[in-house]
Amino acid sequence: MSDWRTDPTYAMCRALVNGAELSSFADGPFDVRAVAAAVRPEAKDRFLLDEVPWENFPQGDQVREAVRLLRAGGPPVPAGVGVVSGMCANDMRAAAALAVAFLIRIAADLHHPHRTVALAEVPAPARARYFGVASRAELLLHRTGPRQDDYDDYGSEVTGYPAGWSVAAARAAITADAALLLPLLHDPAPTTRIRAAYALATVTDLHGTVRTALRARFAAEPAPDVCAALLLATAEITRARPHSPTTVLLREYWQDHTRAPEVRLAAAIGWLCLTDEAAPEDLRVALDGLATDERARTMDALPWMAAVGGSGETGLQRCLRRMLHPEQPDPMEYDDPWARDADGASRP
Repeated sequence: MSDWRTDPTYAMCRALVNGAELSSFADGPFDVRAVAAAVRPEAKDRFLLDEVPWENFPQGDQVREAVRLLRAGGPPVPAGVGVVSGMCANDMRAAAALAVAFLIRIAADLHHPHRTVALAEVPAPARARYFGVASRAELLLHRTGPRQDDYDDYGSEVTGYPAGWSVAAARAAITADAALLLPLLHDPAPTTRIRAAYALATVTDLHGTVRTALRARFAAEPAPDVCAALLLATAEITRARPHSPTTVLLREYWQDHTRAPEVRLAAAIGWLCLTDEAAPEDLRVALDGLATDERARTMDALPWMAAVGGSGETGLQRCLRRMLHPEQPDPMEYDDPWARDADGASRP
């Protein structure tokens, strides 16, 4: 792995630390939003990876090689799997954002042996600072607006690169190729349908096309966990572009005792994220009955829940604690072997 400090963008990041204006680099060769938008459709469709200036961004050569290896589809699992999501977990998304368009095309290829693996990588660069974040204000936070001001409060990645630029580029790429992802909502594999919903939740859905597709799939979906994913994706899109009928519908779903528990739980979480209303007593009672330990483990199959769990809590448990009891502290990450009891004696 190369040292990211040798990448061309390091000079830009160093200049920013020294007081340069970020706007002075906008639309230039180190603005991943502009670079991703300039990639020719033919280059994406034919995987002309060398047309993309990966080298302009931290560890870009590594991402390009990962995409190439993943597309090759070597058995049983190709080299390159997990590189994009791993870099995002390490807070480096710029080059990963350039991979999104290519990963979508692998995922959309019905004959590719690792299409589901590629699909799992697609939304990783489109989300930032979301691991362990489970409050009403932040769980489904999804920013939209003018390109320049949209993502300013995402801060900087570990390299110093503006994280908002990476996230904006990834979401723009997913939005541009939403038509390739929408058919995956009807894939025979439930896991693929869930991952497609998770990716589509990040689009800029100006005309409600994706929200409508999610709702249509929900009406036909037999699997409760997939239904829950479709509702969370719908809520995330609605968080970006408010749609009051959707908020009303989510309330109806969690109140509907004929619905599957997973559906009611997802609807309740989505509704809580879309409204500032205090959680009503009937919602609290419903969640107390639905959120069993077994169901919490089942809900961890949803990427939203998997991302926020930890410290001995499942994602569902953390969501409900943070949303219904925000005054409660987070559990300890681990037992401190050097901690002392109340009498000052060290614990063995």
